[in-house]
Amino acid sequence: MELQNLSKQQLILFRLLFLASLVEKCTDGWYNQTLCQVNESVVRLGILKGEWHKHDVEDGFFFTLNGELLIDIENSETITLKQHQGYVVSKGIVHKTRAPEKTVVLMIETAGIVPTGDA
Repeated sequence: MELQNLSKQQLILFRLLFLASLVEKCTDGWYNQTLCQVNESVVRLGILKGEWHKHDVEDGFFFTLNGELLIDIENSETITLKQHQGYVVSKGIVHKTRAPEKTVVLMIETAGIVPTGDA
Protein backbone atom coordinates (compact mmCIF):
# COMPACT_ATOMS: atom_id res chain seq x y z
CA MET A 1 0.00 0.00 0.00
CA GLU A 2 1.43 3.38 -0.98
CA LEU A 3 0.52 6.09 1.52
CA GLN A 4 0.68 8.91 -1.05
CA ASN A 5 -2.29 7.32 -2.88
CA LEU A 6 -4.55 7.39 0.19
CA SER A 7 -7.20 10.05 0.70
CA LYS A 8 -6.88 12.30 3.77
CA GLN A 9 -9.58 10.30 5.60
CA GLN A 10 -7.95 6.98 4.69
CA LEU A 11 -4.59 8.24 5.90
CA ILE A 12 -6.05 9.33 9.26
CA LEU A 13 -7.70 5.91 9.68
CA PHE A 14 -4.46 4.17 8.70
CA ARG A 15 -2.50 6.12 11.33
CA LEU A 16 -5.09 5.34 14.01
CA LEU A 17 -5.03 1.64 13.18
CA PHE A 18 -1.25 1.65 13.02
CA LEU A 19 -1.08 3.24 16.46
CA ALA A 20 -3.39 0.62 17.99
CA SER A 21 -1.39 -2.18 16.38
CA LEU A 22 1.89 -0.66 17.54
CA VAL A 23 0.72 -0.44 21.15
CA GLU A 24 -0.65 -3.98 21.10
CA LYS A 25 2.57 -5.49 19.73
CA CYS A 26 5.02 -3.49 21.86
CA THR A 27 6.79 -5.57 24.51
CA ASP A 28 9.53 -3.05 25.30
CA GLY A 29 9.69 -1.63 28.82
CA TRP A 30 10.48 1.80 27.35
CA TYR A 31 9.25 2.85 23.92
CA ASN A 32 9.21 6.37 22.52
CA GLN A 33 8.05 7.18 18.98
CA THR A 34 7.53 10.61 17.43
CA LEU A 35 4.12 10.58 15.75
CA CYS A 36 4.13 14.03 14.19
CA GLN A 37 5.53 17.54 14.38
CA VAL A 38 3.30 20.57 15.03
CA ASN A 39 5.21 23.81 14.51
CA GLU A 40 8.25 23.61 16.84
CA SER A 41 6.77 20.80 18.96
CA VAL A 42 6.41 17.06 18.56
CA VAL A 43 3.75 14.62 19.70
CA ARG A 44 5.31 11.39 20.91
CA LEU A 45 3.82 8.04 21.82
CA GLY A 46 5.34 6.58 24.95
CA ILE A 47 5.06 3.14 26.48
CA LEU A 48 7.22 3.53 29.49
CA LYS A 49 8.95 3.10 32.73
CA GLY A 50 11.47 5.73 33.59
CA GLU A 51 14.66 7.19 34.96
CA TRP A 52 15.38 10.38 36.85
CA HIS A 53 16.04 13.25 34.45
CA LYS A 54 15.24 16.88 33.72
CA HIS A 55 15.02 19.26 30.81
CA ASP A 56 16.75 22.56 31.52
CA VAL A 57 14.90 24.82 29.08
CA GLU A 58 11.72 22.98 28.02
CA ASP A 59 8.48 21.97 29.68
CA GLY A 60 7.02 18.53 28.93
CA PHE A 61 3.38 17.46 28.80
CA PHE A 62 2.20 13.92 29.56
CA PHE A 63 -1.31 12.68 28.73
CA THR A 64 -2.31 9.14 29.71
CA LEU A 65 -4.23 7.24 27.05
CA ASN A 66 -4.32 3.88 28.81
CA GLY A 67 -3.06 2.63 32.16
CA GLU A 68 -1.69 4.68 35.04
CA LEU A 69 1.37 6.92 34.89
CA LEU A 70 3.27 7.93 38.01
CA ILE A 71 5.52 10.99 37.78
CA ASP A 72 7.90 11.16 40.73
CA ILE A 73 9.11 14.70 41.42
CA GLU A 74 12.53 14.70 43.12
CA ASN A 75 12.29 15.60 46.84
CA SER A 76 8.55 16.14 46.48
CA GLU A 77 5.35 14.34 45.62
CA THR A 78 4.31 11.71 43.11
CA ILE A 79 1.76 12.79 40.53
CA THR A 80 -0.64 10.00 39.50
CA LEU A 81 -2.23 10.26 36.07
CA LYS A 82 -5.09 7.93 35.30
CA GLN A 83 -6.61 7.42 31.86
CA HIS A 84 -7.36 10.73 30.09
CA GLN A 85 -5.48 12.88 32.60
CA GLY A 86 -2.53 15.15 31.79
CA TYR A 87 0.24 17.03 33.57
CA VAL A 88 2.94 19.55 32.63
CA VAL A 89 6.40 19.02 34.12
CA SER A 90 8.01 22.46 34.18
CA LYS A 91 11.52 22.97 32.83
CA GLY A 92 14.30 22.29 35.33
CA ILE A 93 12.22 19.91 37.48
CA VAL A 94 13.97 16.58 38.08
CA HIS A 95 11.42 13.83 37.52
CA LYS A 96 10.99 10.15 36.77
CA THR A 97 8.11 8.46 35.01
CA ARG A 98 7.06 4.94 35.94
CA ALA A 99 4.08 2.70 35.54
CA PRO A 100 2.80 -0.25 37.58
CA GLU A 101 1.53 -1.84 34.35
CA LYS A 102 1.83 -1.26 30.61
CA THR A 103 0.89 2.39 30.21
CA VAL A 104 0.44 4.36 26.99
CA VAL A 105 0.93 8.12 26.99
CA LEU A 106 1.15 11.00 24.58
CA MET A 107 3.96 13.44 25.25
CA ILE A 108 4.07 16.92 23.76
CA GLU A 109 7.40 18.70 23.86
CA THR A 110 9.69 20.78 21.67
CA ALA A 111 11.18 18.94 18.71
CA GLY A 112 14.77 19.33 19.95
CA ILE A 113 14.17 17.85 23.39
CA VAL A 114 16.12 14.73 24.36
CA PRO A 115 13.45 12.35 25.77
CA THR A 116 15.82 11.04 28.45
CA GLY A 117 16.77 14.50 29.68
CA ASP A 118 19.65 16.93 29.37
CA ALA A 119 23.15 15.60 30.01
